[in-house]
Amino acid sequence: MTQTILHIDASARVQGSVTRDLTSTIVEKLGGTVVLRDLKDGLPLINETWINANFTPADARTELQKDALSLSDTLIEEIKSADVLVIGIPMYNFAVPAAFKAWIDLVCRAGQTFQHTETGPKGLLEGKLAVIAVATGGVPAGSDYDFTSNYLRHIMGFIGITDVEIIAADRIMAESETAIANAKSKIEDLAA
Repeated sequence: MTQTILHIDASARVQGSVTRDLTSTIVEKLGGTVVLRDLKDGLPLINETWINANFTPADARTELQKDALSLSDTLIEEIKSADVLVIGIPMYNFAVPAAFKAWIDLVCRAGQTFQHTETGPKGLLEGKLAVIAVATGGVPAGSDYDFTSNYLRHIMGFIGITDVEIIAADRIMAESETAIANAKSKIEDLAA
């Protein structure tokens, strides 16, 4: 059976983007049916209308509330339908791009991607793999200044995706060729 890959690119850059190049290589290596979600133009931020709609029971939502949640519903369905998430994240100012943070806010929904339990939140999207290509300008991956990699691992786990592979092309501004070669070497080690 062919696997479905949700390919998410979060770089605002289209030309010359290291993460876009890496995610394309990963998708080609893994193979399968690909659904592309490109965040280059951003996503709407959640607002009071969205929050009120989210906390209204589904069967009691108005048309306006359903409309407010429609993009969120689509994004969540993309994750649910995927076997693998391939995500490209450039580090902007030590963290994820704003467009990807907006994606996180739209997909982390109680009752949809996680649930509250007596022992804390439990992710509902188990059994999926996330391969995340991270590029940094000068921050070493895994360092005290890397607020991207651990955050991404945490968010994936929060929604139930605990099989997470980080492929880092770090310190691009200092060691571009070496960083990209190391990342591509890790991609070659991925199981197809």
